[in-house]
Amino acid sequence: MTVNRRRFLSTTALTGSLLVTAATSAAAAPADGPARGGARVRTGADRLAADGWRRLAGRRVGVLSNPTGVLADQVHIVDSLVRAGVTPKAVFGPEHGFRGSAQAGGSEGDYTDPRTGVPVYDIYGVDTDKLTELLRKADVDMVVFDIADVGARFYTYIWSMYRAMVASARVGAEFLVLDRPNPIGGEAHGPMLDPEYSSGVGLKPIVQQHGMTVGELARFFAAEFLPDDVGQLTGLDVVTVQDWRRKQVFSETGLLWTPPSPNMPTPDTAHVYPGTCLFEGTVFSEGRGTTRPFEILGAPGVDWRWHEEVSSHDLPGVVFRECYYVPTFGKFTGETCGGLQVTVTDPHRFDPIRTGVDLIVTAKRLYPDIFGWREDNFIDNLTGSDRFRTMVDAGATTDDIVASWREELADFRRKRQPYLLYR
Repeated sequence: MTVNRRRFLSTTALTGSLLVTAATSAAAAPADGPARGGARVRTGADRLAADGWRRLAGRRVGVLSNPTGVLADQVHIVDSLVRAGVTPKAVFGPEHGFRGSAQAGGSEGDYTDPRTGVPVYDIYGVDTDKLTELLRKADVDMVVFDIADVGARFYTYIWSMYRAMVASARVGAEFLVLDRPNPIGGEAHGPMLDPEYSSGVGLKPIVQQHGMTVGELARFFAAEFLPDDVGQLTGLDVVTVQDWRRKQVFSETGLLWTPPSPNMPTPDTAHVYPGTCLFEGTVFSEGRGTTRPFEILGAPGVDWRWHEEVSSHDLPGVVFRECYYVPTFGKFTGETCGGLQVTVTDPHRFDPIRTGVDLIVTAKRLYPDIFGWREDNFIDNLTGSDRFRTMVDAGATTDDIVASWREELADFRRKRQPYLLYR
Protein backbone atom coordinates (compact mmCIF):
# COMPACT_ATOMS: atom_id res chain seq x y z
CA MET A 1 0.00 0.00 0.00
CA THR A 2 1.36 3.49 -0.83
CA VAL A 3 0.80 6.84 0.84
CA ASN A 4 1.25 10.43 -0.32
CA ARG A 5 3.85 11.51 2.25
CA ARG A 6 3.49 15.23 1.57
CA ARG A 7 -0.29 15.04 2.10
CA PHE A 8 0.16 12.80 5.13
CA LEU A 9 2.48 15.25 6.84
CA SER A 10 0.30 18.24 6.10
CA THR A 11 -2.93 16.66 7.32
CA THR A 12 -1.99 14.44 10.24
CA ALA A 13 1.21 15.60 11.85
CA LEU A 14 0.11 18.79 13.60
CA THR A 15 -3.56 19.59 13.96
CA GLY A 16 -5.26 22.12 16.20
CA SER A 17 -4.04 25.54 17.35
CA LEU A 18 -2.06 24.18 20.31
CA LEU A 19 -0.03 21.89 18.08
CA VAL A 20 0.57 24.41 15.31
CA THR A 21 1.55 27.09 17.81
CA ALA A 22 4.07 24.75 19.38
CA ALA A 23 5.69 23.98 16.05
CA THR A 24 5.82 27.68 15.15
CA SER A 25 7.38 28.54 18.48
CA ALA A 26 10.03 25.89 18.02
CA ALA A 27 10.87 27.17 14.56
CA ALA A 28 11.08 30.78 15.72
CA ALA A 29 13.30 30.21 18.76
CA PRO A 30 16.78 31.77 18.62
CA ALA A 31 19.46 29.45 17.26
CA ASP A 32 21.43 29.34 20.48
CA GLY A 33 18.47 27.85 22.31
CA PRO A 34 16.13 28.81 25.15
CA ALA A 35 18.51 28.21 28.05
CA ARG A 36 19.51 31.87 28.06
CA GLY A 37 18.09 33.57 31.13
CA GLY A 38 17.26 30.22 32.70
CA ALA A 39 14.18 29.52 30.57
CA ARG A 40 12.90 25.97 30.84
CA VAL A 41 12.00 23.81 27.89
CA ARG A 42 8.32 22.83 28.05
CA THR A 43 7.41 19.27 27.18
CA GLY A 44 4.34 18.28 25.22
CA ALA A 45 2.79 16.91 28.42
CA ASP A 46 3.29 20.21 30.26
CA ARG A 47 1.73 22.13 27.40
CA LEU A 48 -1.33 19.88 27.28
CA ALA A 49 -1.72 19.90 31.07
CA ALA A 50 -1.53 23.70 31.11
CA ASP A 51 -4.50 23.67 28.74
CA GLY A 52 -6.46 21.58 31.27
CA TRP A 53 -6.11 18.40 29.19
CA ARG A 54 -8.99 19.72 27.06
CA ARG A 55 -7.58 17.94 24.01
CA LEU A 56 -8.52 14.64 25.70
CA ALA A 57 -11.91 15.58 27.11
CA GLY A 58 -14.58 13.10 26.13
CA ARG A 59 -12.11 10.64 24.63
CA ARG A 60 -11.62 7.00 25.63
CA VAL A 61 -7.93 7.30 26.31
CA GLY A 62 -5.29 4.63 26.72
CA VAL A 63 -1.91 5.85 28.00
CA LEU A 64 1.41 4.22 27.11
CA SER A 65 3.88 5.59 29.62
CA ASN A 66 6.39 4.90 32.37
CA PRO A 67 7.95 6.97 35.20
CA THR A 68 9.33 9.53 32.73
CA GLY A 69 5.79 10.67 31.88
CA VAL A 70 5.90 13.44 34.47
CA LEU A 71 5.05 17.12 34.44
CA ALA A 72 7.30 19.95 35.59
CA ASP A 73 5.84 19.61 39.11
CA GLN A 74 6.88 15.92 39.05
CA VAL A 75 3.27 14.68 39.01
CA HIS A 76 2.76 11.78 36.62
CA ILE A 77 0.47 12.51 33.68
CA VAL A 78 -1.88 9.64 34.59
CA ASP A 79 -2.33 11.06 38.10
CA SER A 80 -2.82 14.53 36.60
CA LEU A 81 -5.41 13.24 34.14
CA VAL A 82 -7.39 11.52 36.87
CA ARG A 83 -7.34 14.66 39.01
CA ALA A 84 -8.63 16.64 36.01
CA GLY A 85 -11.52 14.21 35.55
CA VAL A 86 -10.09 12.63 32.39
CA THR A 87 -9.59 9.14 33.74
CA PRO A 88 -7.86 6.85 31.21
CA LYS A 89 -9.58 3.64 30.24
CA ALA A 90 -6.25 1.83 30.58
CA VAL A 91 -2.53 2.27 31.00
CA PHE A 92 -0.01 0.21 29.02
CA GLY A 93 3.35 -0.54 30.60
CA PRO A 94 6.49 -1.14 28.49
CA GLU A 95 9.78 -2.79 29.52
CA HIS A 96 10.52 -2.08 33.21
CA GLY A 97 6.81 -1.46 33.79
CA PHE A 98 4.47 1.52 34.08
CA ARG A 99 5.85 2.52 37.49
CA GLY A 100 9.38 1.41 36.53
CA SER A 101 10.18 -1.19 39.17
CA ALA A 102 11.41 -4.03 36.90
CA GLN A 103 14.98 -4.64 35.79
CA ALA A 104 16.20 -5.02 32.19
CA GLY A 105 14.20 -7.60 30.25
CA GLY A 106 11.38 -7.49 32.81
CA SER A 107 8.03 -5.84 33.42
CA GLU A 108 5.37 -5.54 36.10
CA GLY A 109 2.55 -7.69 34.74
CA ASP A 110 -1.13 -6.77 34.62
CA TYR A 111 -2.67 -5.09 37.67
CA THR A 112 -4.93 -2.30 38.84
CA ASP A 113 -2.99 0.84 39.71
CA PRO A 114 -3.64 1.39 43.44
CA ARG A 115 -3.39 5.18 43.23
CA THR A 116 -5.84 5.74 40.38
CA GLY A 117 -7.78 2.50 40.04
CA VAL A 118 -6.89 2.42 36.32
CA PRO A 119 -6.20 -1.04 34.85
CA VAL A 120 -2.57 -1.50 33.78
CA TYR A 121 -1.69 -3.93 30.98
CA ASP A 122 1.82 -5.28 30.54
CA ILE A 123 2.82 -4.90 26.88
CA TYR A 124 6.53 -5.67 27.07
CA GLY A 125 7.37 -8.42 24.62
CA VAL A 126 3.82 -8.73 23.26
CA ASP A 127 3.33 -8.80 19.51
CA THR A 128 1.00 -6.49 17.62
CA ASP A 129 -1.79 -9.07 17.58
CA LYS A 130 -1.83 -9.23 21.37
CA LEU A 131 -1.53 -5.46 21.69
CA THR A 132 -4.42 -5.01 19.26
CA GLU A 133 -6.48 -7.35 21.45
CA LEU A 134 -5.61 -5.28 24.54
CA LEU A 135 -6.63 -2.02 22.86
CA ARG A 136 -9.97 -3.57 21.92
CA LYS A 137 -10.40 -4.93 25.44
CA ALA A 138 -9.75 -1.48 26.90
CA ASP A 139 -12.16 0.07 24.34
CA VAL A 140 -9.93 3.07 23.63
CA ASP A 141 -10.34 5.49 20.75
CA MET A 142 -7.05 7.32 21.38
CA VAL A 143 -3.62 6.12 22.50
CA VAL A 144 -1.45 8.72 24.22
CA PHE A 145 2.31 8.05 24.22
CA ASP A 146 4.51 9.82 26.75
CA ILE A 147 7.90 8.21 27.40
CA ALA A 148 11.34 9.83 27.41
CA ASP A 149 13.62 8.12 24.92
CA VAL A 150 17.45 8.27 25.05
CA GLY A 151 18.17 8.36 21.33
CA ALA A 152 19.47 4.84 20.61
CA ARG A 153 17.85 2.35 18.21
CA PHE A 154 18.15 -0.49 20.72
CA TYR A 155 16.31 1.30 23.53
CA THR A 156 13.04 -0.60 23.40
CA TYR A 157 10.49 2.14 24.08
CA ILE A 158 10.43 3.41 20.50
CA TRP A 159 9.49 -0.08 19.31
CA SER A 160 6.73 -0.29 21.92
CA MET A 161 5.51 2.94 20.35
CA TYR A 162 5.66 1.47 16.86
CA ARG A 163 3.73 -1.64 17.86
CA ALA A 164 1.14 0.57 19.55
CA MET A 165 0.84 2.60 16.35
CA VAL A 166 0.19 -0.58 14.36
CA ALA A 167 -2.40 -1.73 16.89
CA SER A 168 -4.04 1.71 16.91
CA ALA A 169 -4.35 1.64 13.13
CA ARG A 170 -6.00 -1.77 13.34
CA VAL A 171 -8.66 -0.68 15.85
CA GLY A 172 -9.21 2.79 14.37
CA ALA A 173 -7.79 4.66 17.36
CA GLU A 174 -6.00 7.98 17.01
CA PHE A 175 -2.41 8.25 18.20
CA LEU A 176 -1.16 11.25 20.19
CA VAL A 177 2.50 11.75 21.10
CA LEU A 178 3.42 14.09 23.94
CA ASP A 179 6.89 14.95 22.77
CA ARG A 180 10.04 15.29 24.88
CA PRO A 181 13.59 16.38 24.01
CA ASN A 182 16.13 13.88 22.77
CA PRO A 183 18.54 14.07 25.74
CA ILE A 184 21.65 13.60 23.58
CA GLY A 185 20.65 16.04 20.86
CA GLY A 186 19.48 15.79 17.29
CA GLU A 187 22.52 14.45 15.41
CA ALA A 188 22.30 11.05 13.71
CA HIS A 189 25.24 8.60 13.78
CA GLY A 190 26.02 4.95 13.21
CA PRO A 191 24.99 2.02 11.03
CA MET A 192 21.58 1.31 9.53
CA LEU A 193 19.63 -1.76 10.62
CA ASP A 194 19.46 -4.52 8.01
CA PRO A 195 15.80 -5.71 8.05
CA GLU A 196 17.04 -9.31 8.21
CA TYR A 197 18.26 -8.50 11.73
CA SER A 198 14.96 -7.11 12.96
CA SER A 199 14.44 -7.85 16.66
CA GLY A 200 13.07 -6.39 19.87
CA VAL A 201 16.08 -4.05 19.99
CA GLY A 202 15.51 -2.83 16.45
CA LEU A 203 12.35 -3.55 14.49
CA LYS A 204 12.81 -1.25 11.52
CA PRO A 205 15.67 0.25 9.50
CA ILE A 206 16.88 3.36 11.29
CA VAL A 207 20.44 4.18 12.30
CA GLN A 208 21.93 3.36 15.67
CA GLN A 209 21.79 6.92 17.03
CA HIS A 210 18.74 8.33 15.26
CA GLY A 211 18.90 11.90 16.59
CA MET A 212 15.12 12.32 16.62
CA THR A 213 12.48 12.94 19.26
CA VAL A 214 9.74 10.35 19.73
CA GLY A 215 7.33 12.73 18.00
CA GLU A 216 9.59 12.94 14.97
CA LEU A 217 10.05 9.18 14.99
CA ALA A 218 6.28 8.69 15.10
CA ARG A 219 5.93 10.86 11.98
CA PHE A 220 8.74 8.93 10.28
CA PHE A 221 7.25 5.55 11.26
CA ALA A 222 3.74 6.54 10.15
CA ALA A 223 4.86 7.57 6.68
CA GLU A 224 7.72 5.16 6.00
CA PHE A 225 6.72 1.88 7.70
CA LEU A 226 3.05 1.79 8.68
CA PRO A 227 1.63 1.84 5.12
CA ASP A 228 3.37 -1.43 4.26
CA ASP A 229 2.57 -3.08 7.59
CA VAL A 230 -1.00 -2.08 8.31
CA GLY A 231 -2.10 1.05 6.45
CA GLN A 232 -2.65 4.53 7.83
CA LEU A 233 -3.58 5.69 11.30
CA THR A 234 -6.96 7.29 11.83
CA GLY A 235 -5.00 10.29 13.07
CA LEU A 236 -1.52 11.14 14.31
CA ASP A 237 -0.87 14.26 16.37
CA VAL A 238 2.32 15.43 18.08
CA VAL A 239 2.20 17.97 20.89
CA THR A 240 5.60 19.49 20.34
CA VAL A 241 8.23 20.57 22.84
CA GLN A 242 8.41 24.33 23.25
CA ASP A 243 11.81 26.03 22.96
CA TRP A 244 13.97 22.99 22.28
CA ARG A 245 16.72 23.13 19.68
CA ARG A 246 18.33 20.12 17.95
CA LYS A 247 21.78 20.97 19.29
CA GLN A 248 20.61 21.06 22.90
CA VAL A 249 21.43 18.22 25.26
CA PHE A 250 19.50 17.45 28.41
CA SER A 251 21.63 19.56 30.76
CA GLU A 252 20.64 22.62 28.70
CA THR A 253 16.87 22.11 28.88
CA GLY A 254 16.21 23.10 32.50
CA LEU A 255 14.27 19.85 32.97
CA LEU A 256 14.73 17.39 35.81
CA TRP A 257 16.06 13.94 34.90
CA THR A 258 13.81 10.96 35.58
CA PRO A 259 15.60 7.65 34.98
CA PRO A 260 13.77 6.04 32.03
CA SER A 261 15.05 2.63 33.15
CA PRO A 262 16.89 1.33 36.23
CA ASN A 263 20.27 1.32 34.48
CA MET A 264 19.90 4.79 32.97
CA PRO A 265 20.38 6.76 36.20
CA THR A 266 21.72 10.06 34.80
CA PRO A 267 21.97 12.05 31.57
CA ASP A 268 25.64 11.05 31.54
CA THR A 269 24.53 7.45 31.00
CA ALA A 270 22.38 8.49 28.05
CA HIS A 271 25.32 10.22 26.36
CA VAL A 272 27.51 7.11 26.32
CA TYR A 273 24.76 4.53 25.84
CA PRO A 274 24.53 4.47 21.99
CA GLY A 275 28.16 3.33 21.96
CA THR A 276 28.92 1.50 25.17
CA CYS A 277 25.74 -0.55 25.07
CA LEU A 278 27.59 -2.53 22.41
CA PHE A 279 29.40 -4.21 25.30
CA GLU A 280 26.13 -6.02 26.02
CA GLY A 281 26.96 -8.04 22.94
CA THR A 282 30.36 -9.03 24.34
CA VAL A 283 31.62 -11.07 27.29
CA PHE A 284 32.86 -7.85 28.92
CA SER A 285 30.79 -6.22 31.67
CA GLU A 286 28.86 -3.14 30.57
CA GLY A 287 28.78 -1.92 34.15
CA ARG A 288 25.45 -3.32 35.28
CA GLY A 289 25.66 -3.89 39.01
CA THR A 290 27.72 -0.71 39.50
CA THR A 291 26.69 2.85 40.26
CA ARG A 292 27.68 3.88 36.71
CA PRO A 293 26.23 1.37 34.23
CA PHE A 294 27.45 1.80 30.65
CA GLU A 295 30.09 4.26 31.87
CA ILE A 296 32.14 1.60 33.68
CA LEU A 297 33.36 -1.27 31.49
CA GLY A 298 35.69 -4.20 31.97
CA ALA A 299 36.30 -7.84 32.83
CA PRO A 300 38.47 -9.98 35.14
CA GLY A 301 42.04 -9.93 33.86
CA VAL A 302 41.84 -6.52 32.18
CA ASP A 303 44.61 -4.18 33.38
CA TRP A 304 45.89 -0.60 32.95
CA ARG A 305 46.86 -1.07 29.31
CA TRP A 306 43.30 -0.59 28.01
CA HIS A 307 43.01 2.79 29.71
CA GLU A 308 46.46 3.91 28.56
CA GLU A 309 45.87 2.84 24.96
CA VAL A 310 42.44 4.43 24.40
CA SER A 311 43.52 7.59 26.22
CA SER A 312 46.27 8.01 23.62
CA HIS A 313 43.71 8.03 20.78
CA ASP A 314 42.50 11.56 21.57
CA LEU A 315 38.83 10.79 21.05
CA PRO A 316 36.92 14.10 21.16
CA GLY A 317 34.82 15.16 24.15
CA VAL A 318 35.71 12.24 26.41
CA VAL A 319 38.30 11.14 28.98
CA PHE A 320 38.93 7.71 30.52
CA ARG A 321 39.85 6.64 34.03
CA GLU A 322 41.45 3.32 34.93
CA CYS A 323 39.20 1.57 37.43
CA TYR A 324 38.52 -1.72 39.21
CA TYR A 325 35.11 -2.83 40.42
CA VAL A 326 32.99 -5.73 41.65
CA PRO A 327 29.51 -5.92 40.04
CA THR A 328 26.65 -6.69 42.43
CA PHE A 329 24.59 -8.25 39.60
CA GLY A 330 24.89 -8.98 35.91
CA LYS A 331 28.11 -10.23 34.38
CA PHE A 332 30.90 -11.27 36.81
CA THR A 333 28.77 -10.81 39.92
CA GLY A 334 31.08 -10.76 42.95
CA GLU A 335 34.26 -10.86 40.84
CA THR A 336 36.88 -8.13 40.58
CA CYS A 337 36.95 -6.58 37.12
CA GLY A 338 39.60 -4.33 35.67
CA GLY A 339 38.64 -1.73 33.14
CA LEU A 340 37.88 1.91 32.72
CA GLN A 341 35.29 4.60 33.30
CA VAL A 342 34.08 6.72 30.39
CA THR A 343 33.43 10.38 31.24
CA VAL A 344 32.01 12.81 28.70
CA THR A 345 33.63 16.23 28.98
CA ASP A 346 31.98 17.89 25.99
CA PRO A 347 28.71 16.31 24.79
CA HIS A 348 28.68 18.50 21.68
CA ARG A 349 31.97 17.03 20.42
CA PHE A 350 31.54 13.50 21.79
CA ASP A 351 30.69 10.69 19.35
CA PRO A 352 29.45 7.75 21.45
CA ILE A 353 29.44 5.23 18.60
CA ARG A 354 32.99 5.95 17.42
CA THR A 355 34.06 5.78 21.06
CA GLY A 356 32.31 2.44 21.61
CA VAL A 357 33.82 1.02 18.43
CA ASP A 358 37.30 2.14 19.43
CA LEU A 359 36.96 0.65 22.91
CA ILE A 360 35.95 -2.73 21.45
CA VAL A 361 38.61 -2.75 18.72
CA THR A 362 41.28 -1.94 21.30
CA ALA A 363 40.02 -4.45 23.87
CA LYS A 364 40.04 -7.27 21.33
CA ARG A 365 43.59 -6.45 20.26
CA LEU A 366 44.97 -6.11 23.80
CA TYR A 367 43.12 -9.04 25.39
CA PRO A 368 42.51 -11.70 22.72
CA ASP A 369 42.20 -14.39 25.40
CA ILE A 370 39.63 -12.41 27.42
CA PHE A 371 37.54 -10.48 24.91
CA GLY A 372 34.84 -12.28 22.97
CA TRP A 373 31.31 -12.00 21.63
CA ARG A 374 28.25 -13.43 23.34
CA GLU A 375 27.54 -16.90 22.00
CA ASP A 376 24.21 -15.80 20.56
CA ASN A 377 25.90 -13.00 18.55
CA PHE A 378 23.64 -10.44 20.19
CA ILE A 379 26.08 -7.83 18.92
CA ASP A 380 24.53 -8.31 15.47
CA ASN A 381 21.11 -7.33 16.82
CA LEU A 382 22.59 -4.26 18.51
CA THR A 383 24.54 -3.05 15.47
CA GLY A 384 21.88 -4.12 12.97
CA SER A 385 23.88 -6.67 10.96
CA ASP A 386 26.93 -8.96 11.17
CA ARG A 387 29.16 -6.34 9.54
CA PHE A 388 30.57 -4.84 12.74
CA ARG A 389 31.39 -8.21 14.26
CA THR A 390 33.04 -9.57 11.15
CA MET A 391 35.05 -6.40 10.60
CA VAL A 392 36.33 -6.40 14.19
CA ASP A 393 37.23 -10.08 13.90
CA ALA A 394 39.10 -9.36 10.66
CA GLY A 395 41.24 -6.71 12.37
CA ALA A 396 39.60 -3.60 10.88
CA THR A 397 40.48 -0.25 12.41
CA THR A 398 38.02 2.13 14.05
CA ASP A 399 38.25 4.43 11.02
CA ASP A 400 37.53 1.54 8.64
CA ILE A 401 34.46 0.49 10.61
CA VAL A 402 33.00 3.98 10.96
CA ALA A 403 33.61 4.66 7.25
CA SER A 404 31.70 1.49 6.32
CA TRP A 405 28.33 3.05 7.12
CA ARG A 406 28.99 6.59 5.84
CA GLU A 407 26.71 6.36 2.79
CA GLU A 408 23.76 4.72 4.56
CA LEU A 409 24.01 7.30 7.35
CA ALA A 410 23.91 10.13 4.81
CA ASP A 411 20.87 8.51 3.17
CA PHE A 412 19.09 8.27 6.52
CA ARG A 413 19.82 11.90 7.35
CA ARG A 414 18.20 12.92 4.04
CA LYS A 415 15.28 10.56 4.47
CA ARG A 416 14.38 11.79 7.95
CA GLN A 417 14.46 15.48 7.00
CA PRO A 418 10.74 15.89 6.10
CA TYR A 419 9.69 14.53 9.48
CA LEU A 420 11.79 16.77 11.72
CA LEU A 421 9.94 19.29 13.90
CA TYR A 422 12.81 21.27 15.41
CA ARG A 423 15.72 23.25 14.00
